[in-house]
Amino acid sequence: MAIPPIPTTLVGVLVLIVGLVILWIIISIPVYFAGKVITDGKAEFGQAMGATLGGGLAYFVVYYGVAYLLGTLIGPSAAIFALILAVIVWVGVYRASFDTDWLRAIGIVIVGWLVLIVLDFFLVHVFGVGFPDFFPF
Repeated sequence: MAIPPIPTTLVGVLVLIVGLVILWIIISIPVYFAGKVITDGKAEFGQAMGATLGGGLAYFVVYYGVAYLLGTLIGPSAAIFALILAVIVWVGVYRASFDTDWLRAIGIVIVGWLVLIVLDFFLVHVFGVGFPDFFPF
């Protein structure tokens, strides 16, 4: 898959920013519904947006940071440790965002993924659009 070009005009940058914000909102919807279910209706959409943004950034930083630092020490198997640590940090962000325990945070992640799969299936079959490369097969 080719990497799309980086926008070089002000309009291109604005379109990219608006697109990323819209994608962020759309991705926050399943997390919001999962949070509502798992926290007995106490979750708010702002919490879901914070969790999706913070969780994604934390996952990215931890995964690539640990993979790079451990990769120089132990080689390619560092990616496994980085993945495990990044997932723990990601769930930790969800735990903090929704002010819940670890088990409920894991539940939010699982239910969020299930809602995202259903949402993607609906978007593909009704509108013919879906999340990019969501299903690799």
